[in-house]
Amino acid sequence: MNKAELIEIAAKEADISKAAAGKALDGIINAVVKAVSKGDTVTLVGFGTFKSAKRAARTGKNPQTGASIKIPATTVPKFTAGAGFKTAVAGKKKK
Repeated sequence: MNKAELIEIAAKEADISKAAAGKALDGIINAVVKAVSKGDTVTLVGFGTFKSAKRAARTGKNPQTGASIKIPATTVPKFTAGAGFKTAVAGKKKK
């Protein structure tokens, strides 16, 4: 599923226009990106948690030459699925 298909489904589910659904989705995505980039955690109960994680510096290998290269430390986004999301994907029924 791509962004356009997601907007179409959201518009149908919420009974709003595709333009309004697109603006809402863009607003949500922008809010999550800004919060996580500042180091905050965004939790959507039942869906999951977005947060930033620090990745330590390490030594890697160039696959073409085999030479060792240093990979610097960085901060990356991380998503952890919530219980409801995990249950839905596993195909289990709610009790």
